[in-house]
Amino acid sequence: MTPTEQATAAASGAAATDRFRQSGKTAAVQADQARVNELASALVKAANDIILEKKVTYPEFNALKAWLIKVGEDGEWPLFLDVWLEHSVEEVATEHRDGNKGSIEGPYYIPDSPSQQTGKGAPAKISQRPDEKGTRLLFQGQVRGTDGKALPNAKIELWHADEDGFYSQFAPNLPEWNLRGTFIADEEGHFAIDTIQPAPYQIPTDGACGQLIAAAGWHAWRPAHLHLKVSAPGHELLTAQLYFPGDEHNDDDIASAVKPELILDPQDASDGHGKEVNYDFVLDPVSEETPEHLRA
Repeated sequence: MTPTEQATAAASGAAATDRFRQSGKTAAVQADQARVNELASALVKAANDIILEKKVTYPEFNALKAWLIKVGEDGEWPLFLDVWLEHSVEEVATEHRDGNKGSIEGPYYIPDSPSQQTGKGAPAKISQRPDEKGTRLLFQGQVRGTDGKALPNAKIELWHADEDGFYSQFAPNLPEWNLRGTFIADEEGHFAIDTIQPAPYQIPTDGACGQLIAAAGWHAWRPAHLHLKVSAPGHELLTAQLYFPGDEHNDDDIASAVKPELILDPQDASDGHGKEVNYDFVLDPVSEETPEHLRA
């Protein structure tokens, strides 16, 4: 049985919820009472304004209650928040940057993936099945600071979906670290990673989020993308998604995460096997104002 046949929204949602609980991100935010009051009051007011403006009925209100309960039962709060809200949080978090702006993390990040050394002309192959489907992709570039200097031994974490649109550890029958890896750049910040080009995919549609998508007449597609976290001592952590030209959902990504500067330019590989792409990362230095979660 294939991952496509077995994967369900409830299973992947439960896995995403469990991973979030284990991530340490659930620790209480150090916010004073005035800030909590400001945010909570604004959220409640916005919801009430919608009810009054749109003349929400009791049947609609009760349908919302039932749907919110189902979101929790399906474990899809990470999916819902990451798809529809995280792009705005990410924009606020990185609006000060002079280097790469980055993109959302999404719900499927797993830390501590297998680590390998890499460098210019010395590609490291990401963990994958011997018969992994898809077009080979050599992803290479350099990590620098905003001052233009190379960042030696920068860390590049890469993860992405397979050609069927599934992530390891969130769908059955996939090896634990399939298409996930950590890569340490050379002394000049160069890296080269041998992977495959992922395919576009739909977010899970058999759970609460899919129910909303169907009811609203939306589509559930995300364009093909690579996920990355790039870090170096003394510099801000960069979280990014990189996209491929020509994807029909670059302009209407359900997660609203595509930015023009994040679209790659793949070319035919010089060795005649698949594609290759060059993409450099520029990291901002840590400052006194840098939030803790952005410190590498």
